[in-house]
Amino acid sequence: MNSPDFRNIVDAGLNKKSSHIPLYEHIVSPLIIEKLTGKKFADLLMGDFEDKKEFFRHYSGFFRDFGYDTVSFECCAGPAMPGSGSLGGHKAGVIKNRRDFDEYPWASIPDFYFEANGEIFKAFAETLPEGMKGIGGVGNGIFECVQDITGFQELCYIKADDEDLYKELFAKVGNMLTAIWSRFLKEFGDAFCVGRFGDDLGFKSNTLLEAADVKELILPQYKRIISLVHAAGKPFLLHSCGCIFNVMDDIIATGIDAKHSNEDVISPYSKWIDDYGGRIGNFGGLDMDVLCDSSSVDLVSYTTKVFKLCQAKGHGVAIGSGNSIPDYVSPERYSLMLETVCKLR
Repeated sequence: MNSPDFRNIVDAGLNKKSSHIPLYEHIVSPLIIEKLTGKKFADLLMGDFEDKKEFFRHYSGFFRDFGYDTVSFECCAGPAMPGSGSLGGHKAGVIKNRRDFDEYPWASIPDFYFEANGEIFKAFAETLPEGMKGIGGVGNGIFECVQDITGFQELCYIKADDEDLYKELFAKVGNMLTAIWSRFLKEFGDAFCVGRFGDDLGFKSNTLLEAADVKELILPQYKRIISLVHAAGKPFLLHSCGCIFNVMDDIIATGIDAKHSNEDVISPYSKWIDDYGGRIGNFGGLDMDVLCDSSSVDLVSYTTKVFKLCQAKGHGVAIGSGNSIPDYVSPERYSLMLETVCKLR
């Protein structure tokens, strides 16, 4: 029987030795959890407050029963932004020019966010299993929120047509997210032991924006949010996909305590540990292609190899997929990975 202790993840996030190597996932699809537990509950999140609490009894109970010390959970900021959906839904951007920007209801978005998510966070907090806290909080980072209301291609056009507007978009989104995080930490921070957002800055060979833009426009906004999380007494974990080595030192300088997301085709997990393990914690390790496509024997062998790599570092590591567990991952293979880690530790 798993006896969770959220302090294991806190220690890993602070690049310290924990009592065991903790498991970590950025996201686990409730549909995958349903298949592993045999219990239907995913739709309850859309119900009333009692339904939401019942949802989390199942959702958080899965993390407890399958070897985790924390419950990964976030409510994303993007959906609270009117007209959003360009990032994940491939909709046309709602902001294309200065007029769109000036007329956008920026000041109302924090209220929209908590109207949509306040009761969800409350239900999450009231049903946490003993020994566990959340890891997550307000989902979506600066770059993702900007893209969600402009689209990536339109954002590039804005830069070419109106560079002042381009810069102001990042500053305004930074103000918005700082306000949301500030309120979140005051109202629900006690239920979370690590603050985290995801902001995918790169693709397989580079950052999506020029490195200079990332450093000038995005990272100063990270620093504001990270400072709030630190002031609340919590470490901060950044999830960011892609090849971001050209800005990684600058990202570390913002104050992040740990980083998640890796893909072997970009770089083996060992490089993240070798290059940055002296300064920050490293979460993840297991490449999604291996998790999805390898044989069971190869998956066990690969998981064992990554576990031993974490073991060799000895501190500041949490093991899991290099991305997340979405609907298309085989529940049986995910379960095999968890079983392998729990046996090894």
